[in-house]
Amino acid sequence: MTVAPAPNTLVLASASPRRLDLLRQIGIDPASIDPADLDETPLRDELPARHAARLAAEKAALVAARHAGSHVLAADTVVACGRRILPKAETEQQARACLKLLSGRRHRVFGGVALVLPDGRTLDRVVQTAVTFKVLSHEETEDYIASNEWHGKAGGYAIQGRAAALIRWIGGSYSNVVGLPLFEVSNMLRGVGFVPAAAQSPTLS
Repeated sequence: MTVAPAPNTLVLASASPRRLDLLRQIGIDPASIDPADLDETPLRDELPARHAARLAAEKAALVAARHAGSHVLAADTVVACGRRILPKAETEQQARACLKLLSGRRHRVFGGVALVLPDGRTLDRVVQTAVTFKVLSHEETEDYIASNEWHGKAGGYAIQGRAAALIRWIGGSYSNVVGLPLFEVSNMLRGVGFVPAAAQSPTLS
């Protein structure tokens, strides 16, 4: 006999420890974590905001198909300079290229969020935050590269780590740059009547 999930069951469609920590910061502990595995390559001529929205929606739909009757939350973070989407840095060369581009200039971070409801409906948001780096010296760049904090991070930096000392201005949601816009996510969940269950360790699906 299959037991239907409770209406307050939340599945986080992300393996990011940062997103899990952010949810827990506002008292929400997902019942399970089930990462979505899909190709995140931007489509031809795809703008940064649209890219973030599409990936969040696709991740949510993919995972929701495995968790009927649950709330499924997915997100994607895109760092952009103008229309250019920066990669999630996997090599030192990529990280240096990102930092060189970001040095001394303002860029934008787009957070795409998608929430699939138990009845199959999907709510979505795209949140934009502006961030300005100081002009980076060679030493500052190399020190940050040596920290390895950039690895796997959109735009080659993690604002919640050592990069905080390199950022002179931010306009908008800080948590959005970390990985999840908490104000918008909280309002989305509250707006659909989601009530967090008692804190528990989430299971990995």
